[in-house]
Amino acid sequence: MTLASLRKSASAAVASIDAKTPAHRDRAVDGLRALALLAVPTGHWLLGGFTVDAQGALHNASPLSAFSFFAPLSWVLQMLGIFFLVGGYASALSYSRARERGTSTSEWLRGRLARLGRPVLGVTAVWATLLPALHALGVPWQTLRTGSTLVIQPLWFVGVYAAITALTPWCLRAARRWGAWAAAPLIGSVALVDFLRYGPFAPSMPSWLSLLNLLPGWLFAYQLGVSWGEKKLGRRGAWALLIGGAVLFAALLLVFHYPTSMVGVPGEARTNSHPPSLLVLALAAAQSGAAILLHNRIGALLRRPALWAPVVIMNLSAMTILCWHQTAMLTAAIPASFAGAVPGLTQAPDTLAWVATRLAWLPLFAVLLALTGRYARGFEAPWTRARRGRRALAGVLAAGFAVFALGLA
Repeated sequence: MTLASLRKSASAAVASIDAKTPAHRDRAVDGLRALALLAVPTGHWLLGGFTVDAQGALHNASPLSAFSFFAPLSWVLQMLGIFFLVGGYASALSYSRARERGTSTSEWLRGRLARLGRPVLGVTAVWATLLPALHALGVPWQTLRTGSTLVIQPLWFVGVYAAITALTPWCLRAARRWGAWAAAPLIGSVALVDFLRYGPFAPSMPSWLSLLNLLPGWLFAYQLGVSWGEKKLGRRGAWALLIGGAVLFAALLLVFHYPTSMVGVPGEARTNSHPPSLLVLALAAAQSGAAILLHNRIGALLRRPALWAPVVIMNLSAMTILCWHQTAMLTAAIPASFAGAVPGLTQAPDTLAWVATRLAWLPLFAVLLALTGRYARGFEAPWTRARRGRRALAGVLAAGFAVFALGLA
């Protein structure tokens, strides 16, 4: 096939995707979701590295441990606030339309949770079968534990998102009654927990206290999205979120000395993201305000078929990208570990040269993710009754993998 014919086929595919898009489709919301989704593998691939020990086993490492001035990069790559915002927006519209069609709440929720759960069962079941095979090929157990931790690490998001999705009917009621102010108690709750765990009473506080931030911390942006979908959050509210979030973010960093990085840094006693601190909510507020203010401009930009087509492809593969992007990186790193410290891949991320070489590895990670996703997308398809036995087996394998990845075995 010639280059000209490839271009012609690509142009035809792009035009077809654009033509099949319904006129009422909110392209800006899809674009924001794709942007937030793209930040997940990009962030993990840039801010996650490895070291190789004397036995040839891989261990997790981070360039942020050596280069704290890279922390502002995490402010850009931490876009889960945007993801929850558009998730709340889309769920509010989806639930309202489902109720108008006569669909029950439980039926709507089962459909949403099934779409989240199938890919998770798929990736964990596959890795459960890979572990003994890779070990038989000479891969050290420590490497497999490191890899398993990386694979399961992004999946916490699915559990939290599922729990928040189940709260959609209550979020709608709150938005209809109080508008965007329905999110205010959530940020107040996180602020209170942060005060207790970081303030003068911190020494006497139990270690589990931070877990109280898990649900309200991520529900905050989702509730804003529901309010936005219900047309209870407009441009004035968006400006308040943008300015207020930015001011609070700066105050938390400069006055209250919150950790600069939005992701966990090995060796640091405090982390902003697991579970979310008030700094995460400040960033989510600013990002949400900016997203709402730019909504119309983003929508107009995505009227261009060449820009719209990749957004559609990413949205159709959202769970595949989330579940398999760490596997793509490990597909390159595990074989490389047999060669020792490979620059930018298995070499310690403590030099500027590592940063340059890691950037050079990113296209390979992307290609490996695309190749993996070609087959892994099948896990997103609904399971038929004939596959009930496979579903049960996948559940058992997934449970075993989780036990291993979490260090319980």
